Amino acid sequence: AGDYVVTIEEKNKATFLRAYTNWRCMSSGSPRVCVRMVGHKMEESYGETLKEQMSIVEMPLSDPPLCISCCPVNGNLLVGCKNKLVMFSLKYLVINQNLTVLDFERSLILHINNIIPAEVAFCASYIAITTELDVLILKLELAQQDTDSVGQCTHGVSTLQAPVDRAHTVQLESDEFVICQKPVELLGEESKLCEIPIVLESTGLATEGSEYFQVRYLLFRRFTPDQSPFGFCEETKLHSLQLLPMYQTAHGETKNKRELLSLFCFFSLPYVGYLYSVGKLVELISTYQYSEKSEQAVLTPQFLHVITSESLQCFTVRCSAAAARDEDPYIDTTVKACPPVSLDVCTLRMQLFIGPRAICHFKNHVILLIKADTEDITERRKPTRRMLSRKTGSIKSRKNSDSESGWNLYIINTVSTIQLYREMVDYSRTYENIKTESCIHLLSEAHLLVRAAVMDPGFLKADDKEELLTAFRESCAFLGDCYSRFDTKDYHLALPYYRMSGLSMTEVLERVVSQGDEKQKYERGFLFYLTHSLNEDLNEELSQELTTKVLQIFYLTEPVQLPHIICTPCMRNVCPSTAMSYLQKIEKIVPSVVLTLTKAFMALKMGDLMMYKHEMDSYKETILAFGFVGQPKLLRQHKEGIVIPTEFSVHLKETQPGLLVAAIVALYENSKMELEEADTFFKTLCNSSENTVPQLLVDFWEALLVVCSQEEVLQELLLRLICQYVWRISKRKFPETKPLKTTEDLINSCNHFGLIFPWVTFIMAVGSPFDQDYPEDISKLQSILCSQSINVASALPFLEPLSEDGNAGLTITVLCSTRLGKYEDSLDMLLNKCPDAVVLYAQHELKDESRALWWNRLLPELYKRTRLTGNYCPVHISSLKEALSVVTMELELRDFLNVIPEDGTAAFFLPHLIHCSQRKSLT
Repeated sequence: AGDYVVTIEEKNKATFLRAYTNWRCMSSGSPRVCVRMVGHKMEESYGETLKEQMSIVEMPLSDPPLCISCCPVNGNLLVGCKNKLVMFSLKYLVINQNLTVLDFERSLILHINNIIPAEVAFCASYIAITTELDVLILKLELAQQDTDSVGQCTHGVSTLQAPVDRAHTVQLESDEFVICQKPVELLGEESKLCEIPIVLESTGLATEGSEYFQVRYLLFRRFTPDQSPFGFCEETKLHSLQLLPMYQTAHGETKNKRELLSLFCFFSLPYVGYLYSVGKLVELISTYQYSEKSEQAVLTPQFLHVITSESLQCFTVRCSAAAARDEDPYIDTTVKACPPVSLDVCTLRMQLFIGPRAICHFKNHVILLIKADTEDITERRKPTRRMLSRKTGSIKSRKNSDSESGWNLYIINTVSTIQLYREMVDYSRTYENIKTESCIHLLSEAHLLVRAAVMDPGFLKADDKEELLTAFRESCAFLGDCYSRFDTKDYHLALPYYRMSGLSMTEVLERVVSQGDEKQKYERGFLFYLTHSLNEDLNEELSQELTTKVLQIFYLTEPVQLPHIICTPCMRNVCPSTAMSYLQKIEKIVPSVVLTLTKAFMALKMGDLMMYKHEMDSYKETILAFGFVGQPKLLRQHKEGIVIPTEFSVHLKETQPGLLVAAIVALYENSKMELEEADTFFKTLCNSSENTVPQLLVDFWEALLVVCSQEEVLQELLLRLICQYVWRISKRKFPETKPLKTTEDLINSCNHFGLIFPWVTFIMAVGSPFDQDYPEDISKLQSILCSQSINVASALPFLEPLSEDGNAGLTITVLCSTRLGKYEDSLDMLLNKCPDAVVLYAQHELKDESRALWWNRLLPELYKRTRLTGNYCPVHISSLKEALSVVTMELELRDFLNVIPEDGTAAFFLPHLIHCSQRKSLT
């Protein structure tokens, strides 16, 4: 994040904090050095000079610096002093277009009373601090700035309510006793109870874009000095504090920005090391037990390197396992897997060295600083008893070692990931025949090693990129082999590991199944993988030889599953006669409808129609239809996401279309097939184009209406049927096959098809020959509109193609107007097109609230039309007489007189008047 070196230097009993920038120019032999204060403004005239010389940036502090840490994400600097931490932000100063220099700005101070930090670690917004026996991890979070506070002020104060219990509140100033506090571990919100208040002080200039922070406590852990029968151990002291980031895996060649994914914190006691995850969740993920006292350790995404007084040790880590779960939500499912974070760590190598003093790591190098002499090297870390107190302020000066001899610097090249992976795989084979957990453990370590390399930000540009990807897939295959062959509680992991390996089912079968071994035992992991893989709609088809082997495996292990396995797409090449022989054996033990249907399917493939008929006659059609629910793949399969009808479906279409439709309805009812999938199925089965609706699909829609209860689906089905009926009527198209149900059948079985009104039947009886050519489509359409289920307003656009000229079109138009409450429009249409039916229509429709239309609308219209046509239109006269007969029964005599026209013929209206008066007197 920033190319600089920062040091704590001591000279003449004074301590200095310095940063060295542009230091690489020293390697070219340039002796020029520029010294400047932090934040010093540089003029452009210095541009050419700064380019060729190293700069030393002095950072003055009010208290001597004790420890430092540079953030690997953004290059910011954190300095630990007595009772406080000081943060410097890295800045890039543009001198001119050819020169940009690094500088720092003191931005934040964290005041922590009564703390003398031994080590600090800094990464992104996370801060870790250790004293001799305490560890504290914090996170800086953005907070809203109070408008009343400006400039240098407190931006976050932690309020503590219940401090951690102390063993004693009094520090005994005695050489004979040391009072120790109780060990404690507080995670997450509980860590606020650690009794370490923190006050933030912002030191930067306040601007509109200034950021203000608050502190969130993540972890607090306190240790106690080791005690043994041999006396009190004064050398218990924390060391090697480190925050290790892991980044989002880069997926594109142009992706340069690293995004923080997970963060880990490591710290160590002399004999035990601790690794915590402090990103999304704070938890202890690994504990490391050392065989001898440790001096220092360094953590990497792949290893933990530890030095002791006589050796360099290397341990495995679980960082990549935790980061993988943060990155991919499909880890730990049947899709993907990763060794668990809780997997025991192990020692990889131990290399003897005499007198290691310090260690650091860079890329594939481990750098060791060694002093090869015979002195007791533990003395250099031996603290006084007073230093056990957190309140002690004394700092021992280090012995001047400039004149000492025997110092050596070693740069050790670590073994490449691929080479170490190969060694671990080879070593795991010594346990392969024993089938122990040790083999799985070793292969899991190898897998995590490669996974960590693949997750490295520089992976996309690595020279061994393809080799690492191959090793990753290979390690998944090896783990799949273990979980499929070993009897382990985690047998289900065989499936995701084989999926991640990229191996085909054929390749997996060839790895696991021994040729010619009839007595081979198949473990749960292999059967779990095989069952799930076969039941998925894969594009792979097994050879006939392998399908026979699969039949044998399931017959011996899970015979109940055999009918289902035979129907899978991968088993298309199965020998039907061989499958039939196995099914017949199973039927004697566990008979079922699915098994019978599978036998019929195999008989069909064999071309034995007699056997097919015998099997299909074993159950009634209703039971057979629901039998397909048990195994839908008997009727349809998927290939590359496309629905493919089976040979069984093709045969049923020709011989038993009713059973086929009933079976697909049952599949839909049981959520085994969606509506759109059923559409595609029937169109593919009938070789119809995308825009053509086969009659079998119409039959399915009609049958589905009988059982449909969802209003949204119901309306969609009704509109589909209306659209199809209208299209065939208007285009004069006949169904390509005979409909399975007539209008009468649908009316009797489904309340969404209503009884056709008498006036509609009357109009159709006097219709044109064209209307008689499509009686079923017309009557079904009329029946839907005669029911109360359809939303007529939404159906109107689909009904537009029908012409009003024909009687069929007239009935549809009048039905829609009536359903919408437009009775007057309906009366006008009938009077114009079919006056014979107007009274019959009025008797059926003009009731209750619309009854007044008899005398307010119908009679005046009939009067007017009768006057115009006279005796030349007897239909109007007869309709008028029928209408008057109805009105006389409804109105009082006075009201009836009011609706008679003044110029009416007395002889014509007199009988109706007499009838009305007689009805009144009788009443």
